[in-house]
Amino acid sequence: MSETGLVQIIEGALMAAGEPLSLQRISQLFDEFDRPGNDDLRQAIDEVSARCDGRGYELIQVASGYRFQVRQNLSTWVGRIWQERPPRYSRALLETLSLIAYRQPITRGEIEEIRGVAVSTNIIKTLQEREWVRVVGHRDVPGKPAMYATTRQFLDYFNLKSLEELPPLADIKELDNLSGDLAFEAANEAANESDATAPSPEADPVATEHAGEASEEEDMPGGQVQAKEQGQAEA
Repeated sequence: MSETGLVQIIEGALMAAGEPLSLQRISQLFDEFDRPGNDDLRQAIDEVSARCDGRGYELIQVASGYRFQVRQNLSTWVGRIWQERPPRYSRALLETLSLIAYRQPITRGEIEEIRGVAVSTNIIKTLQEREWVRVVGHRDVPGKPAMYATTRQFLDYFNLKSLEELPPLADIKELDNLSGDLAFEAANEAANESDATAPSPEADPVATEHAGEASEEEDMPGGQVQAKEQGQAEA
């Protein structure tokens, strides 16, 4: 197999995969008798990465392997392809995720002790549904509380190869800085979780706008009725 052919095969596989590919998975693309060595694969991957120079996408390595992704400085324009707004996460969720990342394994009670407030069940459920957090065991204390830790999907989402790439706690003064250093795609939301009247963070902005217009139209008849009743009273 020529070097050019190997580079093209890996490039095509990474483009089609839709998920990170580890070195082992890339090697399994080839028959056993024609399988290149790891050194050859790494050299070809370096060539694929070099081909991305000057382009709108790049090849990066995360915990699960290698993948193509759009360069972050283009997110403002590329994000306009999708009409839905990216999900926004509350400060409480980001604090909980940060504590799990830095103190893992950690129980819900320990998180509540550090934060000084109760941790919503929905927060833990959201983190588990996104596969950022999983139960890794149970603390050997009364009640056997579950211990939580981050997952490989968490590392992949935040473009990290390992937990060692997390910024040092000494460099973090506030959680807002933490979310920025980790390149969180979700903006830090200051909304109060207990406010049941707050719109859904994932609501369609177009639908929200139309809902606001509908609300204004519904208010108009009420005002007209009140004016009519006032006129009848004066008569």
